[in-house]
Amino acid sequence: MTGNLAAPATVSAEADDALLEMVQRQTFRYFWEGAHRPSGLARDRQKTTGDPNNDLVAIGGSGFGFMAIVVAVTRDWTSRDAALNRLGTMLSCLEQATRYRGMFAHFINGRTAQTIPFSRMDDGADVVESALLFQGLLCVRQFFDRATSVERSLRERIDRLWQEAEWDFYRRDGGNHLYWHWSPNHGFAMNQKVTGWNEGLIVYVLAAGSPSHPIDADVYHQGFASGPGFRNGRSYYGIELPLGMEFGGPLFLAHYSFCGLDPRGLCDRYADYFEQNVRHTQINYRHCVTNPHGYKGYGPDCWGLTSSHSPSGYVAHAPDNDIGVITPSAALSSFSYTPEEAMRALRSFSAKPTNRIWGRFGFVDAFSESRNWFARTFLAVNQGPIVIMLENFRSGLLWDLFMAAPEVQIGLAKLGFTSPHMTKNRASIGS
Repeated sequence: MTGNLAAPATVSAEADDALLEMVQRQTFRYFWEGAHRPSGLARDRQKTTGDPNNDLVAIGGSGFGFMAIVVAVTRDWTSRDAALNRLGTMLSCLEQATRYRGMFAHFINGRTAQTIPFSRMDDGADVVESALLFQGLLCVRQFFDRATSVERSLRERIDRLWQEAEWDFYRRDGGNHLYWHWSPNHGFAMNQKVTGWNEGLIVYVLAAGSPSHPIDADVYHQGFASGPGFRNGRSYYGIELPLGMEFGGPLFLAHYSFCGLDPRGLCDRYADYFEQNVRHTQINYRHCVTNPHGYKGYGPDCWGLTSSHSPSGYVAHAPDNDIGVITPSAALSSFSYTPEEAMRALRSFSAKPTNRIWGRFGFVDAFSESRNWFARTFLAVNQGPIVIMLENFRSGLLWDLFMAAPEVQIGLAKLGFTSPHMTKNRASIGS
């Protein structure tokens, strides 16, 4: 891939699909041209001009990067051979990385593969970041299914990493919760349970389906699903929200786990997860349209609150924590939930001054017209869902790949989920 694509404003008259293709492809560059060069893994953040002068790469962001490369091959943005070469480099770094009962740290050094502490006590495993990585790895394994020696070796390498993840250890002495962190120096001292409605659903599905270190269903039902803030049932802007915090929280909660998990028809005893995500998105949208704080630019053509950079640093933007900052990923990753509203936002973002909001890796992380502030950065955890969730909206590619993985089917069934993918899989086995 060479040269920059035209800015969106210059092609605003093209068909919607062409606009989606262009934005998706430009954003993919974050994980291809903007990746850490020695390792091929995703940098935590990138600048609008020049690369960071460090070797820090993000594990969860790299999980999104693996998925983005699958999209790129499917859409002929890069060749299958080039992708396999890059994926091999990425896996080599992961294989050398310091792991903690098979789990990865939040950040690692892409050159040495050693852990970079996230904070003083967070200097070991991060189970949620690891789950986002494994979500991407399983999609890669499912996609590269040819009988060549290169693709067979790729699948075997992924399986080794996947089978070494000791999910059951993170129950902390067999309890009915999974814990977010473990440190070789501090053990479970951070004491943060993966509980309540958050981005941790993917953790429990993978842990339940693990072929080597699975958890029992009780860990999901008595841990994650019984925690504070799991059930809601209250209404916001006239919309009842089944699960989650007040007003739904940042929109990434409807994206991260659902880059792989197809929410369409995904149900358990607690919720219909497509309906949950639609309602969460609608509340976020209606808040921006209502605009109770009177922020400049907010409205039906400019909406979307999720965690991102801001003039005050990294902030979990949400209707109840709204400081006037719009994050493009919030709306663009929500096409499957609110397609008309998301397309209006995309057209609106595309019409803004390109030197402020658009750059070499797509739309910048965030902006605030009230403060005349536009980020000079891109973040892996926001750019990734744009590529992936747009593809899921357009073709369902990553959903189909991930939901077809036998371990995912096993995990969902064990936890009591139903899904059209599970019915389809049983039918194919019986045929």
